[in-house]
Amino acid sequence: MEFRERLRKLVPGLATLTVVGSLFATVQVSVAVPDGAPVAAKYKFKEMKIAMPPGYERQRMNSVRKVNPAYEKIRSWVSSVGAGIAINDLTGHGVANGMCIVDTRTDQVVVTYTPTARQEDRFTPFVLNAAPLPMDDAMAPTGCTPGDYNADGRMDLLVSYWGRTPVLFMAKDGDAALAAGSYVPRELVPSESRDGKYHGPRWNTDAVHVGDLDGDGHPDIVVGNYFPDSDVLDPHGLNNVVMHDSMSSAKNAGGDHVLRWRAGTSGAQPDASYVEEKGAIPYEASTGWTLAISGADLTGDVLPELYVANDFGHDHLLYNKSKPGRIAFSIAKGQRTPTTPKSFVLGDGSFKGMGVDFGDLDGNGSFDMVVSNITVAWGLEESNFVWKNQAKGDRDMDRQLSQGVAPFTQEAQEHGMAWSGWGWDVKMADFLNSGDLSVVQTTGFVKGEIDRWPWLQETATMNDALMSNPKMWPNIQPGDDLAGDNTLAFFAKSSNGKYVNISEQLGLAVPTPTRALAMADTTGTGSLDFAVARQWGPPAFYVNQSPAKGSYLNLQMYRPAGGAGGSGAKQGAGAPAYGTKVTIETPDGKQVSQLDGGGGHSGFRSFDMHFGLGSHSGPVTAHLEWRDANGRVHRQTQKFSPGTHALMLTTHAQEIPTR
Repeated sequence: MEFRERLRKLVPGLATLTVVGSLFATVQVSVAVPDGAPVAAKYKFKEMKIAMPPGYERQRMNSVRKVNPAYEKIRSWVSSVGAGIAINDLTGHGVANGMCIVDTRTDQVVVTYTPTARQEDRFTPFVLNAAPLPMDDAMAPTGCTPGDYNADGRMDLLVSYWGRTPVLFMAKDGDAALAAGSYVPRELVPSESRDGKYHGPRWNTDAVHVGDLDGDGHPDIVVGNYFPDSDVLDPHGLNNVVMHDSMSSAKNAGGDHVLRWRAGTSGAQPDASYVEEKGAIPYEASTGWTLAISGADLTGDVLPELYVANDFGHDHLLYNKSKPGRIAFSIAKGQRTPTTPKSFVLGDGSFKGMGVDFGDLDGNGSFDMVVSNITVAWGLEESNFVWKNQAKGDRDMDRQLSQGVAPFTQEAQEHGMAWSGWGWDVKMADFLNSGDLSVVQTTGFVKGEIDRWPWLQETATMNDALMSNPKMWPNIQPGDDLAGDNTLAFFAKSSNGKYVNISEQLGLAVPTPTRALAMADTTGTGSLDFAVARQWGPPAFYVNQSPAKGSYLNLQMYRPAGGAGGSGAKQGAGAPAYGTKVTIETPDGKQVSQLDGGGGHSGFRSFDMHFGLGSHSGPVTAHLEWRDANGRVHRQTQKFSPGTHALMLTTHAQEIPTR
């Protein structure tokens, strides 16, 4: 009798252990990853040295910023962002082999060429100089976005900062070679200075998106700010700085500004003017701590929807309702089911959105999204997001978004991309020309010797009423470490369709925090290379030496340049056709791409639209969609042979010689 009673008391515990064990086994199977070795064998990258300005490395190299006195105890935390990188065609010669680099070690913006650049595209690297615009020691650059901001066919550079509004470096007409004097600095946001000092708003920008938001044929700009307008980097500044007012729904930040293109002039004194569209983004979605913004046409109207990734708060998918001359968005959210965790509902998540990119992950001709979050094991182990497009087509997507519904499901774990580290910029690209996209992600936060995860975990349990006060945050000083040994993630698709991180096998796992990514066909041969910006470390360039790449289709899309014409080293074939969308069809299925004017965290890919064709060597059917300078939508279907093609888009698409 006594034995039976003891056995009876043990049954619930044994049953619980059985259930837990079965669940553990199920979870283990669901998160099991394929063997990375056979996947990695298809890829090969070689790091190449980036040319910097003469004497650049002899400068003092910093490893932490000077900050507002209120931030002194967390100065390493405040110093954790700012590195940026971009690759594009800066010379106008038709190949994306120019680079713009933001180096936090010097707080300088360097213009150089890729290590793979042709001799005719090389020049003496230089540092951009914003003079005579007012600058001071409480400012630091955070990003460099190439673009043609006055539609004259020359590539300008938009530099964002902490401590001021962005500066447009406008490319001048007639220069024989690319140099610092080739650009005229202009204020993006008008600001007067009669005493030589800066009196404009103290924006603290961490994200920039450039695209034709209203369909008028010109590039509009969304600026995503992190800290509220304040003296973040001024060691003598006012005590006007704050931290996030919530761990999961912070809305007390600098937020997002939408700037609509108004006019542009070219020549020896080029300029571009923009007007702020206040209210373009609903207020409740415009005050977050923004770290990344990207966009893509989800509905087939050749207007980009936007995804805004916010730290310590909800991300937002914004439905584009704009008309030429007026920019307007509304909010769309995912729908929750009984089995959906709240943070897996698009627009309701509490994860720390830090990077975003659009791409067609499964080859069905529709855009999906990948979002970086904090996914550090034994730290703050959230999950990256892989938002899978569940709409039945463009019309269905338009119908649902217009009703405030975002038809996306979160499937990062199912695709093998849930965990990687403290994520930042993320980009998708087809490095093998196989038709399958790889996903590259920068990771890491603060590098040091003393592990401070226990302090950060205590902060995660802090009462929201205390969070906005910097004094309540843990000390994060030089020498402290938070995910400092995280390495670049390189997710590639395995034979069973699941992704696996093969960064270590490829020799990319350098234990230095990385921030930004840029990809481009830098040789004009259809092979995508990539570059990485490191926080408090030198940038890196990786040339693609993968042994067996497939055939490819590379499309360069232009609109007629509307400037004064002319000649010189920077005169391209035309103005980039922002917003152009192309869907191709091959025997293997569909792929979709766009002319990405720039988006994500602080890395910017080239304007080329790149498709991998695998073993297919015959003609490719392409469906082109674009808007002209009057806002009219045009569609055209035509066939292309594999290789690179340049097209001029007016009322129809006409092939022009590649440069």
